[in-house]
Formats: sequence, structure tokens, C-alpha cells
Amino acid sequence: MKIFAAETSSGVASAAICGGDKLLCEITLNNKLTHSQTLMPIIEEVFERSGLTTKDIDLFAVSEGPGSFTGLRIGITTVKALAHAENKQIVGVNTLEAMCYNLPFCPYIISPIMDARRGEVYNGFYRFKNGVLEKVCPPRALPLADCLNELSKMSENVVFLGDAVPVYRDVIAEKLGNLAHFAPQNLNMQRASSVCEAAKNKNPQKYYELVPKYLRKSQAEREYEERGDRK
Repeated sequence: MKIFAAETSSGVASAAICGGDKLLCEITLNNKLTHSQTLMPIIEEVFERSGLTTKDIDLFAVSEGPGSFTGLRIGITTVKALAHAENKQIVGVNTLEAMCYNLPFCPYIISPIMDARRGEVYNGFYRFKNGVLEKVCPPRALPLADCLNELSKMSENVVFLGDAVPVYRDVIAEKLGNLAHFAPQNLNMQRASSVCEAAKNKNPQKYYELVPKYLRKSQAEREYEERGDRK
């Protein structure tokens, strides 16, 4: 089975095609250009380099969130359009869960942290057990301090990855000490190939059923509600 996947939940733009047990092609950019500039060109190149067309794809997959509101909309809309054009099924993969597949068989708790601004992170706790990814704590948006307090009480080794690591690495290390570990830079960011891998364990759905999973309201919605409270 050939799977195409895209990942646009953060500043990273990534596209990949997997076939069977082989990664056929993956392109990942983390250069601060907008997804409206980068996504379609790298999708086109992934198909060209792999020698395939969208007709050859059996399943389309995309990161469904949490993450950047604009980035998720661009990625999901693009992949839904590809699936619609070929009348193929689609799979939405939680961003945090997909990131765990950067570290398969990791013996530690895996704690992806994405910068959600305002001192908060998108986070969940996971672990691999007998090669299967298990959810220890479901995805949520919360203050980093709350996340670290929970991990401190668990007293287990934990590995962090995600775009919030460079922002909060010193804070994490100070709080958790030797229990804190950090993924290397090549495994720290979102990757479309990991979305491909996670998609293998998901139930496909119709393209029109897939919607973003934001976890919290957008900044515009929060500001609108704040203005309303002040009236």
C-alpha cells in the first residue's frame, strides 16, 4: 500500500510517500517560509522524485492538529483536495502522536511539546510497549509548568521533542534534572514520514469528514470574547 502524507502543523513543511516497508521519498523544510509558498512545490517534487502520481496512492494522510491554525488549514485542505480528486480515503493523524514515531521503541516516556504561545504548550504523554505506541496522557493545551509538575510526580525518564524544546530546554532541565532527555535535531521536528507510519494504525475516513483538531480557540476568537467581556 502506498501512502502519501503531509505535515504542516508548525513552521515545518513536510511531504512524504511510503510504499510497503519503504520510505520512497520525503522532503522537509524548516526555513520560516509560509506553507502557502512551500507545500505545493514540495508535494510536486515528492511525486516527481518517486516516479508516482496521485493515482498511484492508496491512502492519503495528514497531520490534523494540534498546531498552527493557518498551517493546519492549509495542509488539511490540500490533502483533502488530493483525496477528493482521486476518490480515495484519507486519514487524520494527531500531530503529537505522529511525532512519537520519530522515536520508535524508545524506552522512556515520550513528551512532545509544541509552542502554543502565552506560556502554554500542546502536549501529551506516550510510551512504546512491545513496539506499540500507547497513550499515557491525552493531547491537551496547558501551561508548561503544569506539564513539568505532572512529569516530576511520575519520576520516570522522559524524552522531549518539538518546537517548544529550544524555547524551554533550560527550564525543563532545571525542573526534571537527569530525568529529562532531548531528541537530537534531526528527530526533534514534525516529519511527514512519521505521519505515514502513524496512519497505518488508523481507520480511514471520507475526505469530507476530516476536520482540524485545534484543542483550543484561535487567538482571534479569544480576543473577540475578551472584548465582549469588557462591554
